[in-house]
Amino acid sequence: MVLNYIWIGLILIGVVVGLVHWIVTGQAEVFNEMLNSTFSSAKTGFEISIGLTGVLSLWMGIMKIGERSGVVNQMSRLVSPFFTRMFPELPKGHPAFGSMLMNLSATMLGIDNAATPLGLQAMREMQETNKDKERASNSMIMFLVLVTSGLTLVPVSIMTYRAQLGAANPADVFLPILLATYFAAMAGIISVAIAQKINLFNRVVLGTLGGLTLFVGLVIWGAMSLPQETVAKWSGVLAAVLLLSVIVWFIVTGMVKKLNVYDAFIDGAKDGFQTAIGIIPYLIAILVAIGIFRSSGAMDYVVGGVTWFVSLLGLNADWVPALPTALMRPLSGGGARGMMVDAMVQYGVDSFVGRLVSIVQGSTDTTFYIIAVYFGSVHIKDTRYAVVCGLIADFFGILAAILLGYLFFH
Repeated sequence: MVLNYIWIGLILIGVVVGLVHWIVTGQAEVFNEMLNSTFSSAKTGFEISIGLTGVLSLWMGIMKIGERSGVVNQMSRLVSPFFTRMFPELPKGHPAFGSMLMNLSATMLGIDNAATPLGLQAMREMQETNKDKERASNSMIMFLVLVTSGLTLVPVSIMTYRAQLGAANPADVFLPILLATYFAAMAGIISVAIAQKINLFNRVVLGTLGGLTLFVGLVIWGAMSLPQETVAKWSGVLAAVLLLSVIVWFIVTGMVKKLNVYDAFIDGAKDGFQTAIGIIPYLIAILVAIGIFRSSGAMDYVVGGVTWFVSLLGLNADWVPALPTALMRPLSGGGARGMMVDAMVQYGVDSFVGRLVSIVQGSTDTTFYIIAVYFGSVHIKDTRYAVVCGLIADFFGILAAILLGYLFFH
């Protein structure tokens, strides 16, 4: 529903601005530009979606191997001490833990379309122990905020978009995205913990979160003390090593368990292919709407106005062209993705703005969409404070993305 209003709004605002431009200047060429943008945007959306087919098929195939080989169950046992303290109302060994971990693992690997079915399964399992079937439980809210923070270990889809658009090193945004999503997740966890009176100073919780914080702090310290070229290089190397390690780990484990690894991969790859094909109409729709909005001059007015205001305050305004992606991110994943692609095409995929919109896109997830879909799947009407805590995570994730963009690439 939200995307419907966004789509209609972008087109109508673009047409109105174009009409005003024609009346004021007497130049009707703006309508030719708007029409041409619809064709070029549709072509871009199709080409990008087709380019995603191979990557989604690959990673959903790898995830299927990990699921059937039991790697996911191993990970569940590993995080069980932490999960039981963050979700105290769920009994130890609750089946939702496995589904939640698989969901978060898929999200961390950047495979959002694989994560959603697992997340919905976790919601159904938590609903079984929920006493008030129309009111969100504490565990549901904690899980939803973790999901909306979009903690991403390997932003595969973003790196793929960058590769499709000709980035010299598509993985150079890997480390900034990891850091930005970490700050979003920490903000979400703390806000929910305060609301639910969860003891974050528990030895296991404090040790886990403290260890992650120390690691992130060391990464930021290292990034600040090294030349930008070195940081960008090692970010790409780390991403490559991590991706290959995950693939080898899943495959080797499957072989040891005498799993038919090939068949498992094929089954997952088929799902990946269908998912990629399904993206085409959505991406084309939002890119066409954005193309009309931008070619009419409306985007220039918005960005120009914010740039003027930021400059008036004496601040650097180079980040402002990434603002549309940041504003769209909590509302619509497809809309934000379209804004990101549009900015990379307009400013250059390896420009500061091109990299910054990639970091913003990976810094958090689509709060309103996730809350609507996940709670709607179990017929929850009272979401309590889930939206507020989700938006808190969004704010800190996007703020961190902008600051990290300056640190790494400006």
